[in-house]
Amino acid sequence: MDKVQELGYSSQESVIRTNKMIRNTYMLLGMTLGFSAVTAVISMMINPPFIVYIGSVLVSFGLIFVLNRKQNSAAALPLIFAFTGLMGFGLGPLLNHYLAMAGGGQIVMTALGMTALTFVGLSAYVMTSKKDFSFMGGFLATGAIVMLIAMVALLVLPLFGVYIPALHLAFSALVVLLMAGFILYDTSNIVNGHYQNYIMATVGLYLSIYNLFVHLLHLVGVLSSD
Repeated sequence: MDKVQELGYSSQESVIRTNKMIRNTYMLLGMTLGFSAVTAVISMMINPPFIVYIGSVLVSFGLIFVLNRKQNSAAALPLIFAFTGLMGFGLGPLLNHYLAMAGGGQIVMTALGMTALTFVGLSAYVMTSKKDFSFMGGFLATGAIVMLIAMVALLVLPLFGVYIPALHLAFSALVVLLMAGFILYDTSNIVNGHYQNYIMATVGLYLSIYNLFVHLLHLVGVLSSD
């Protein structure tokens, strides 16, 4: 009888811990997305050169490593806002580029709407079904390596006078599919109690949403242009 009670208490504690994890993660995710939106608007008003977007991405890679080391310390919260604020600021030049195109406002809003629908739809599916997508870890890791190699290739090829627009489209399509997979994977790990730190869970979801938006923006922009 005592063992049964212990198992019951353990199960109840696990549910409480998971619910707290879900609440903290999505609360922080909403706050960081809002903060990114503010810094993106500021960046759009300042209108810095496009190199700022590339610079923000490179510096943010470093911040991710720092966040990973400090995830259980008091420095984690200011660090995650510094990270997401910088990422948002880097979006300014990119958004201004698309807004300057014919129908630019519609392109940005379409990409934003598609990003929101994709994230909400995939998250809702995992939340309601409670399916475990942890088996996707290996596939996603392989996909991420392929993505990084392709990204380096796309940066290097133009230096040799090679520019193939179809490769950029294929790359963006790959990233969109990969980010959708990461949303399923990360949400599943949060819901099923596989993640123990809401800071890094938030970082994972934020990066998926950010990259999903950027590459949907590219795809919509290309498909909307002549």
